[in-house]
Amino acid sequence: MKKCVIIANGKAPKKTIFPFLKQKGYSTLICADGGANSAKRLNIIPDYIIGDLDSIQPGTMSFYEGKTIIKRVKSQDDTDVEKCLKFAIKHHFSECVLTGVIGDRLDHSFSNLGIVLRFSSLISLKVISERSFLTVHKGEFCLRTVPGETISIYAFDKKTKISSKGLKYELLNETLPYGLRESTSNEATCDEVRLKVKGGLIFIIRNFNLVKAHDLF
Repeated sequence: MKKCVIIANGKAPKKTIFPFLKQKGYSTLICADGGANSAKRLNIIPDYIIGDLDSIQPGTMSFYEGKTIIKRVKSQDDTDVEKCLKFAIKHHFSECVLTGVIGDRLDHSFSNLGIVLRFSSLISLKVISERSFLTVHKGEFCLRTVPGETISIYAFDKKTKISSKGLKYELLNETLPYGLRESTSNEATCDEVRLKVKGGLIFIIRNFNLVKAHDLF
């Protein structure tokens, strides 16, 4: 399976996550336009820089010329993150970790989370933002967990029904329509949480440092 990491133009990730992700098989690094500025500050050489290139600083562009494949994609119908994801899908990547998609602009952050929701049927997506780790799920699945670990669950409509086993506040074929009800700061009660999702997708948000420390990625 081909796996990649995308650095978007939001808050820069810590450099230490990249060796960790490479060990997990995420060996290709793609910068979404201005994400290349973050990569340069971290002294990282990406494999690709993709976007309309209106956010990349001139010094960053000249630094990466000859070192990185730079692809200018002019379409204004897609954001730079969408352009990178379409590139990844076209080149048969099956999994992608997104970093830098959350930042100080709330509109961009909301847009990027919407992109995660929209593209998750085409490619397996995970998001790392500082201490938070977001995954997208549907159907029946198990999470390896740590007892007492915080597990936050978000759905997006009244059609999505969720059941759980192994949470402090169990869900029994319940809906969590965004803006009306969430399962924020729920807790794992054992080392495995079972979830069943019918009719849609959910986001699960956990502590990235805990997930990493206990090899739960």
